[in-house]
Amino acid sequence: MADPLHGKTLESILTELVDFYGWEQLGTMVTIRCFTHDPSIKSSLAFLRKTEWARKKVEKLYLYMKEQQ
Repeated sequence: MADPLHGKTLESILTELVDFYGWEQLGTMVTIRCFTHDPSIKSSLAFLRKTEWARKKVEKLYLYMKEQQ
């Protein structure tokens, strides 16, 4: 089975999640400050690129979202 994240940038994953859930719900599903306090794609990407555990949670949520669609 092909990797569903293959070819997906972190920015496109995050953008799809924000479009689907919105920042408020995303911040309750993955509790990280960059989602709950003055959230933006830019600040979130900076944090996620240097914080592997948070990036893994975001990727897992993305896969879950895709399964539900």
